[in-house]
Amino acid sequence: MTKFNFTIDSLGECNYESPLKLSTVKGDLVADFVDDKARLIYQNEIMSDQITTGLKDDAVLELAGPREKLYFDPETTKAGIVTCGGLCPGLNDVIRAVVLTLWDNYGVRYIFGLPFGYKGLIAEYGIEPVVLNPEVVKDIHTKGGTMLGSSRGNGNRTSEMVDTIERLGLNILFTIGGDGTQKGALAISKEVRSRGLNCVVVGIPKTIDNDLSFVERTFGFATAVSKACESISSAHTEACGAQGGIGLVKVMGRESGFIAACTALAMNDVDFVLIPEISFDLEGPNGLLAALKTRLQNNGHAVVLAAEGAGQDMAASEGTDASGNKKLGDIGLILKARISEYMKAEGIDHTVKYIDPSYIIRSTPAIPVDSIYCARLGANAVHAGMSGKTGLLISMMQNRYVHVPIELCVQKRNIVDLDGPLWRDVVLATGQPYILKSKE
Repeated sequence: MTKFNFTIDSLGECNYESPLKLSTVKGDLVADFVDDKARLIYQNEIMSDQITTGLKDDAVLELAGPREKLYFDPETTKAGIVTCGGLCPGLNDVIRAVVLTLWDNYGVRYIFGLPFGYKGLIAEYGIEPVVLNPEVVKDIHTKGGTMLGSSRGNGNRTSEMVDTIERLGLNILFTIGGDGTQKGALAISKEVRSRGLNCVVVGIPKTIDNDLSFVERTFGFATAVSKACESISSAHTEACGAQGGIGLVKVMGRESGFIAACTALAMNDVDFVLIPEISFDLEGPNGLLAALKTRLQNNGHAVVLAAEGAGQDMAASEGTDASGNKKLGDIGLILKARISEYMKAEGIDHTVKYIDPSYIIRSTPAIPVDSIYCARLGANAVHAGMSGKTGLLISMMQNRYVHVPIELCVQKRNIVDLDGPLWRDVVLATGQPYILKSKE
């Protein structure tokens, strides 16, 4: 193993207190300072026979990529692709990458698209598979959405879906989707194994909210942030163009506020970021409205960015969707109304411009950084499938592509760590209080 000297020179001991209002206490909802002794292991790739008692199997990840030996014979292999859940930038890019890798690199000639999510695997819906080849997918990466169509739900109809897999003679099923999709994929994988079918299931992580565990970044997230930035730019322009101007933007983020947090950092024009991970009060001396009033008086304008799942304690529930997810109240409309009422009562001349770009963002084509990511995820998924690996998700960890058991990825959602550096940087960039609470 190559050795490097990563020692950082310092002029001497640090004796002055930082003016940053950060914490050294975990769990106090205030982001932490970094301990000067903290380190990251540089070389984290070893061979499995090098694992010692100090580094066990549960501490290492299997690297993704092409294997020297295949499990499936490319000449007879049949592969199926399904896209599930809400639309997301990059879906077509992944489909294209899977098809081209199967066709061009491995010589697989039986590739089927299963339309409209898991409905395409259930006989009741009467949806026929689509034959895929390079000619069919050659231009799809230039378009948003998914050429196969998508839908929510049906992930619990495992036996019926495996019946279709058996009828079609599929050897590899690629499941492109988020938490609900991969839970369905895990169940399919187990049922396939219990029936003794010669088929593997390989997941590709798609969730625009970036909330899948053991995945550093899901595809579509970078595009979502890029497009959300356009809305912030518009909101800021509107806010600056009016006396007491307030720009209000709502972005995706049901349970995780990554899009809102990263958009705020990318633009640096946001005054308040509201995310599902931390509750806030509207009223009271330490609530959002009072803080917004102060910011408006000091700067003449303000921009508020809210994730869709923020403030749901003050939004009426609207039941559940086909995937079993709670339907959220529109926190954007609630904020718009309450801000206007408050400013009017305080006698402050103001305007509120509300922008909700959700479906524009979901349906846009992927930006290049996401397209590259999609291409590599799709290719590595094919490599895993052709080598007979199953029940796994292709993930990127520390900038390397790895195999992670689906069972681990769906145990809990990835959320913004309120003690961590991302939220710390957001609060420092916006200047907002860490806690917008007037009541204990």
